Amino acid sequence: MLINNHSDVRRLSLTDFDQNREAFVAELAQSLRDCGFAVLRDHSIPETLLQQAYQQIRELFELPLPTKLRYDSGSGGERGYTAFGREKAAGASVQDLKEYWHIGPELAPDSPYLHQYPSNKWPVELAGFKSCFSTLYAELEQVALLVLQAIGQSFALPDNYFKQLVKDGNSVFRLLHYPAVPDGDQQAGQDTAMRAAPHADINLLTLLIGAADSGLELLDRQGNWVAVKSQPGEIVIDTGDMMARLTNNQLPATVHRVVNQSRTGGSRYSMPFFLHPH
Repeated sequence: MLINNHSDVRRLSLTDFDQNREAFVAELAQSLRDCGFAVLRDHSIPETLLQQAYQQIRELFELPLPTKLRYDSGSGGERGYTAFGREKAAGASVQDLKEYWHIGPELAPDSPYLHQYPSNKWPVELAGFKSCFSTLYAELEQVALLVLQAIGQSFALPDNYFKQLVKDGNSVFRLLHYPAVPDGDQQAGQDTAMRAAPHADINLLTLLIGAADSGLELLDRQGNWVAVKSQPGEIVIDTGDMMARLTNNQLPATVHRVVNQSRTGGSRYSMPFFLHPH
């Protein structure tokens, strides 16, 4: 059964991909055409794995800063740790209020891209970290392939069109921590209500597993900021610049941001998966 909320962001059950595919494809395509976003529920990623991942994220960012900096990639944040306040959105005047960790694909020895992508960095301080996030990376990739197949069908493309495009792609799994922002505190003059400045994603497709706190907003066609609501365990998806280009902007890359929903400014954790082609 397909369930819509009161905004243009449709909420869909992934079980309908098998049970009611024609309707699922139509609803997904309409949501992405309207606003570049959709919400997925009833996916196959185990709740226990998601709980373990969020616990691992908290432990990761609670490590002392000198320990985290040992995993700084030194290559523009492609893999490993990037410290608080280092990144800013394109066109923004100040840095985002976040720190993050990047994980990429673990390629097979015979992959033609094995030596073209940087290697992952795994924190030895956290037992189970590599196993947890390697498993979750693979699970998110499988969900993404189903979404891409549905998108392809909406354009009457062969089922393997996107699958071939993203095989061994340089996708990035970003583990994000927006630290607590006390009321009245500012970073380089930035509005404390803003944790990530307005931006559009550059990749094909982004999957965001229900963040531990709210704050994601999209910019609609009337110029209004609209909260993107999701329940724990649901996956928010949005299309990026690469998808917009491939579809001649029929599936747009929508500008979005992350804001504080409370002036108490508690920590926020999230796990966006940025799907890229090879």
